[in-house]
Amino acid sequence: MKRRNEEPILQVKDLHFSYNDEKETLRGISLDIYEGEKIAVLGSNGAGKSTFFLNINGVLKSSSGQICYRGKTIDKKSLNELRKNVGIVFQDADNQIIASTVEAEVSFGPMNLKLPRQEVIERVDKALAYMNISDFKKRAPHYLSGGEKKRVSIADIIAMESEIIIFDEPTAALDPLNAAMLEEVLGKMNEEGRTMLISTHDVDFAYRWADRVIVFSNGQIIADDTPFNIFCQENILEQASLKHPTMFDVCRIIEEQSEITTQESYPRNINEFKEFMNKLLLTKNY
Repeated sequence: MKRRNEEPILQVKDLHFSYNDEKETLRGISLDIYEGEKIAVLGSNGAGKSTFFLNINGVLKSSSGQICYRGKTIDKKSLNELRKNVGIVFQDADNQIIASTVEAEVSFGPMNLKLPRQEVIERVDKALAYMNISDFKKRAPHYLSGGEKKRVSIADIIAMESEIIIFDEPTAALDPLNAAMLEEVLGKMNEEGRTMLISTHDVDFAYRWADRVIVFSNGQIIADDTPFNIFCQENILEQASLKHPTMFDVCRIIEEQSEITTQESYPRNINEFKEFMNKLLLTKNY
């Protein structure tokens, strides 16, 4: 978790939203997001996650409440500033891709920023290289594979140089190889200091990747904590229709069987699990 004496990069204050005056989809969302955070957003379908994302990147307009970016309250005049700096990668890449070539697709956002032509070219080339798709430059994106389309949709946002990047169910429909590719890209982005929010139903991914987990239920945030603390709260998991990550359950069973508590948190990946077992074996004096 980030130090709370830092200034948030994005603040959401008592946000409400409804579609066509129907029942509220978001009911009083308040949240501070800090630079460089890796946030997993969990919750069942219909909990409000995607609607929240579309509000904080300016696609939807809230019924009431405030969104502040770097201390400045967003209004009609500054809405484009929000859209520029909060990019979103949609679950279905086909819903995001609109151009006839990969090059035109990735250049679309920077061109709308009215940047000089040379800067647009440089941004596009950099984004394509970042996602290892430079060879696809002249290809039609709609004929690419699902994993390749996902790379293009991420390159779209990289070319915009957004400070906050939102991923809505990024691993959905990806095979294991492309899912691993995506996680590698996310790690690289984090090392570069980007702030990321990812909605996912994959609790194993959320547990090993995020440093903060936010849980939505019925249009409200019902929990906001570290991954370990979230998955320790059975009432929260039940309310949000979540299960424990596999690594969490395995470590808990091992500790229960050994009758030894080795640490306040459990390992979140294989390397940490090896250390966990070594300490446990030393403690048991096997």
